Amino acid sequence: MEKLEALLKWGGVKKDVICLVLGGISLLVSIIGLAPDLPFDPAWVAIILCGVPIILEAVIGLVTAFDIKADVLVSMALIASVIIGEDFAAGEVAFIMQLGSLLEDLTVAKARAGIEKLVQLTPQTARLISGGAEEIIPAENVRVGDVLRVLPGETIPVDGVILTGVTSVNQAVMTGESLPVDKGPGDEVSSGTVNQFGSFDMRAAKVGEDSSIQRMIRLVQSADAGKAKIVGLADRWATWIVVTALVAAAGTWAVTGEIIRAVTILVVFCPCALVLATPTAIMAAIGNATKHGFLVREGDALERLATVRRVCFDKTGTLTTGHPRVAAVRSFDEGLGEDGLYALAASVEARSEHPLGKAVVAGWRETGGELAAAEDFAMLPGRGVSALVGSRRVLAGNIELLASEGAAPGAEMLSAAEEYRERGCTVIYIAVSGAAAGFIALSDTLRPGMADTISAVREAGAEPVLLTGDHRNAAGTIARELGITEYKYECLPEDKLAWIDASQRAGAPVCMIGDGINDAPALKMACTGIAMGGVGSDIAIEAADIALVNDEISELPHLLRLSRRMMGTINLNLTFSMTLNFAAIVLAMTGILDPVVGALVHNAGSVLVIINSAFLLRWRKRGA
Repeated sequence: MEKLEALLKWGGVKKDVICLVLGGISLLVSIIGLAPDLPFDPAWVAIILCGVPIILEAVIGLVTAFDIKADVLVSMALIASVIIGEDFAAGEVAFIMQLGSLLEDLTVAKARAGIEKLVQLTPQTARLISGGAEEIIPAENVRVGDVLRVLPGETIPVDGVILTGVTSVNQAVMTGESLPVDKGPGDEVSSGTVNQFGSFDMRAAKVGEDSSIQRMIRLVQSADAGKAKIVGLADRWATWIVVTALVAAAGTWAVTGEIIRAVTILVVFCPCALVLATPTAIMAAIGNATKHGFLVREGDALERLATVRRVCFDKTGTLTTGHPRVAAVRSFDEGLGEDGLYALAASVEARSEHPLGKAVVAGWRETGGELAAAEDFAMLPGRGVSALVGSRRVLAGNIELLASEGAAPGAEMLSAAEEYRERGCTVIYIAVSGAAAGFIALSDTLRPGMADTISAVREAGAEPVLLTGDHRNAAGTIARELGITEYKYECLPEDKLAWIDASQRAGAPVCMIGDGINDAPALKMACTGIAMGGVGSDIAIEAADIALVNDEISELPHLLRLSRRMMGTINLNLTFSMTLNFAAIVLAMTGILDPVVGALVHNAGSVLVIINSAFLLRWRKRGA
């Protein structure tokens, strides 16, 4: 059977197209009567080229798994038509069934084309720097910690961090953005992205299966519409239809004595439209989602997403960028001023590896300011940093650090700082020459357009909810800015899990969106889990049903609407298919439809529902 299956797959789509063309020509010749001198009906060409593969597939299914599906009924209709001498009807059934199958394949192929491009983007080689020498090696041989060189125009082979060099990187494969992003020492780069202008050396951080491009490929390969519950339902219906059709055909033959009516029943009762239309709708929707930055791991995810009534957001890294930025600088030293305080703090933090310190430095550089040389630098874990800038000893850290050095902030400074803390900011206190001089407030920044996105989610039929491990003030500030009425703060992973479980038990299915390891349980528990694929952890992505590749969360409302549109298309296809089947069976029983017309009507219906599914590939709500 394996050899037979391999034979059927030989030639792929090209073979199918050639067989269909030859089969179509033979049917045309048959119906017009252009070859009256042939010893056989030209329709036999269509029967052999298009019908024999259907019969073989039915035999394989019956023998290997006793799989009674549509191809069994089609095979019986073909054989019965030939027995009663209706060669053209047999050829027509075979031709249109294969045409419908080809349309399905092309629809699925088009739907998956966008994500399968990732597979082709996998880097093949890397430039390894070892002992001052440069060596070209297979990308799969790169190890964590290896130093690699990337030249202009080359694809970055693995995930890593730039050591030396300045460049611009095209990250379209990961983010969808066509504009290059400037990169320098310390910046992270992802595999599969393209180095455009300058050369640089990098240290490998994630290699092989752990790299960004491979992670995306795994998600692509797991996208399978066959896992959707709705497909299973259609398959079960198809099995019962086969049984019903056999009973109806046998009964009609017994009552009327006309075998041609029984054959017509077999022809028109084929559940091909029922079986074909559903997976094409799912895969077309997956293709649409892909173009908007979503990698759907299985069709069932979209089916479940259509039922959600609440969308729960993590805060840091999801609603916000996850990168702190300077929100305010307050100086309480008249001799320094805010700019002077900012400059001193940035100069001290320049050698710090702490994210808050890096944010201070980045903010100062954005203002165009220059860093002064800092000497006698000391990192004080859990408290802050200390260094000499010129003749002045500068401290930057928490209250405990300043207090330990005899420079505790006064009441006025503490009161001002508390105002920013209540807004959800993190405060770095600054002391200069042994006296508290002021503070810098930093906050996580909302992603652009988040308020509009939240509003659109609500318009799409789901209520937004904020679930965060952050404190009350930060959660409340973000919720008010975005118009979220329900929010939970200081949530541990088990708290998020319990809330989602309670909501779903109450009849409100939840879609959870998160990025961190702490979100993984919630992503798994939710009716549908969506992970931030760009900034999200591997564990979160593996736990989710859908990955948002470019972190462009503004497309979420479209995904919600698309899932509901997909289910509407599926329901329309199922209703149309069942109505057509039962109407045709009545007409066949009464003798109104003969096998030729019956085949045309029924299989034309299959083509129509597949075309209807294909419309999902480009669907988007007008004005959205």
